[in-house]
Amino acid sequence: MRHDWIYDVLSDLKAYAAVNNLPALAAKADEALVVARAEIAAQMSDPDQGGANENGPTEPTQ
Repeated sequence: MRHDWIYDVLSDLKAYAAVNNLPALAAKADEALVVARAEIAAQMSDPDQGGANENGPTEPTQ
């Protein structure tokens, strides 16, 4: 998946915030992870957004 890197970045930010006593930042990073997963999942399931269907990835419409 082309968006995997964002999960790593947000997870690292959450961990950094937790270790450095930044609880609000950790919570927001966790919230951002939830949003990223939802939006990316929705995009991947919507053929109009270049997502996959039962036949695999689709080409973006022009």
